[in-house]
Amino acid sequence: MSVGPTRRTGPRRIVILRHAQTVDNAARIWQGHKDSELSETGRAQVLAAAPHLAAYQPALLVSSDLQRAAATADAIAQLTGLEVRLDGRLREVHVGEWQGLHADEVRARYPEAVAALDRGEDVPRGVTGETREDVARRVGESVREIERELLAGETAIIVTHGVSGRVGATDLVGLDQDVSDAIFRGLDNCHWIELVEGRKSFGEQVRWRISGWNLGPWKA
Repeated sequence: MSVGPTRRTGPRRIVILRHAQTVDNAARIWQGHKDSELSETGRAQVLAAAPHLAAYQPALLVSSDLQRAAATADAIAQLTGLEVRLDGRLREVHVGEWQGLHADEVRARYPEAVAALDRGEDVPRGVTGETREDVARRVGESVREIERELLAGETAIIVTHGVSGRVGATDLVGLDQDVSDAIFRGLDNCHWIELVEGRKSFGEQVRWRISGWNLGPWKA
């Protein structure tokens, strides 16, 4: 008598991973949608982190279409046999006129906008770029679609960016973005957030909880 595949049980998981370090991260350049390559340090980070992420035994692997995220996802795909699905909605916040500028130049040329961000105000990045709420809408839409694909006990790994990863995670758990911006530190390169589906009674809406923040295989 043949036996079919074992059906998974238990809570679903979503792991949101920030890409590894890029040459522009190292140089303190504002990237946004700029398609930066991984640095040597970034490639080493991927090699260190990929086995830990593969250990989740993911059923889905989805990535931003920017190469720094896609290259990070490719290393996980090689260990899991999964195909990477690219989704432009997972891109980093668009930083408008700041894209490609050094952090010090941005602070010198746009002091009022930088000061507003430092105060926690959700102003458009780089005058013509996106707000945090803009990013939460598009990333949240993608994450909810991925959530609906997951079966019981399955895990999805989403490879994205610093701002988009944080707002995507906090949007899923229903946390106010101003609150999350105030209490959560940013993700380090090649570190991740683990989200676990909470228990629910029949008819209740699915609730997600943060079970780990800025996780990684080394000390940041």
